[in-house]
Formats: sequence, C-alpha cells, structure tokens
Amino acid sequence: MEKGYFISFEGVDGSGKSTQIKKLKQYLEGRGYHVVLTREPGGTAIGEKIRDIILDPENSDMTDMTEAMLYAASRSQHVSRVIEPALVQGKIVICDRFVDSSIAYQGYGRKLGDCVGIINEFVIGENLPDLTVWMKIKPEITSSRMKYRQKDRIELEEIDFHQRVYDGYEKLEKAFPQRIIGIDATNSIDDTYKAIIDRVEMLLKRNE
Repeated sequence: MEKGYFISFEGVDGSGKSTQIKKLKQYLEGRGYHVVLTREPGGTAIGEKIRDIILDPENSDMTDMTEAMLYAASRSQHVSRVIEPALVQGKIVICDRFVDSSIAYQGYGRKLGDCVGIINEFVIGENLPDLTVWMKIKPEITSSRMKYRQKDRIELEEIDFHQRVYDGYEKLEKAFPQRIIGIDATNSIDDTYKAIIDRVEMLLKRNE
C-alpha cells in the first residue's frame, strides 16, 4: 500500500480555514479518497485535554515556553496515534494547523525563536505535510470578522502579536515554497476554494 497524502491548513485566526477544509474533504471523498480530518492542538483524547488548557482564557499566567511545550506534547500524541497510522494506511490526512503554527505563533509571535522548530523536529520525525495551504489574510481584516465571536486565550492577544504571527507565516512561505502555498483568503469562498483545489490536484498528479 502506498503512503497517503498529508495536507495542512495554516493562517491567522478567522482566515476561513474551517470552511475550506470541509469543502476540500467533501471534494476528495467525492473522488474516492479516504480522508481523515483532524486538528491541532487536539486530534486525540489527550490532545483535546491539552487544547482546553492552552486555549482557556483563565490560564493567562501561562509562560510562553509552557505554551510551546504543550503544543508539542499534543502534537507528539497526534502524530503517533492519528497522523502517521493514517498515512501508512494510504489515507489523506487534512489537518487544521500543524508544526508551522507553532513556529509562527510561538517562534515569531512569542519571540521564542529557533527553539520551537528544534523541539518539534523530535516530535514530527519525517511526518511533514506534502502540501501546506496558508490562508493568506492580514490580521486586521480577520479581527473584524471575529468581532462578535467568543475568543480563546490566543485570539485575545493584541494585534501586534497577530501581526508577528502573520509575518512569521510570510517568512515560512518564502523558506519552503515547494510545500507552503499562500492562497489569497480575501477572495470569495468559491474563488479561494478553486485555488486550493488547483494546488491539491497538482499534488495528486505529481505522485500518480
């Protein structure tokens, strides 16, 4: 059995990831693929408990390094129990956030630097996404989208933090252009979806 495909979605909060992930899952299942839809932090019973700790606004005293390590702990469980087994079985894994989120949010947003990537190298092993879709939209636009939404601990951060995260994603896109594809998320849902499908089809055809 051939190894499956690993597709991750990235972007600042409110970028429209969830909508496009659901549409891509429906598209791929319509093509006959077995799709595993998952998310980070979370994806496993243990990971979801860690997610609750990370995102709870009451945990405002959490240090930046504690946050980074909790994300890595959740990811370690996720990779070993969900992502890697699904790929070995030839399935397509679509993950809402993966290691690039840690680098963007903790490495750049929290200013922890290279240590975030180093920590996560041990966590993910060879399980790097085949394609990462970066929903490219500036945080000042997404903040208006989430104006009336109840926000978690990360979403409650000041705009400067989210701008550093966005800048981090830009640097990652430039560093890994073969894997990370920036998609203009200011376009309509249908236009954004078409751009994503075009990229996914290129991935599938490349490996046929």
